[in-house]
Amino acid sequence: MVLSRKVARFNRKVTNRITKRFAGVLPGFGLLVHRGRRSGREFRTPLNLVRTGDGFLFALTYGPDADWVRNVFAAGGAELRTRGRTYRLTEPELLHEEAGRRMPAGVRQILGLVGVTDYLALKTRAGKQD
Repeated sequence: MVLSRKVARFNRKVTNRITKRFAGVLPGFGLLVHRGRRSGREFRTPLNLVRTGDGFLFALTYGPDADWVRNVFAAGGAELRTRGRTYRLTEPELLHEEAGRRMPAGVRQILGLVGVTDYLALKTRAGKQD
């Protein structure tokens, strides 16, 4: 069970508007900048993230069919603003991981309660960070 569409709608209209203000500077958060695959509009989606050796990992709390995930796959990547830096991310890869072992312990427990088993891995393009 991932989070419901009702929760997603509430988060899009309320929670995201609040978290966008700090997501680009706090540890464990980021602002993913991506383009709509049909509209071409720029979107800024606040997300929790984990740094990996070659990029970043995002828990898919709304599942792999969320619009932002589909936009990232359609474009082949996105831009991430986190902790005051900007990264160009490429090579999106969908991972299915029951245990969520790449996530920090506290985050892993919360994701387990919600039933998250899908993650999006994106690699940092060398030389494209500020």
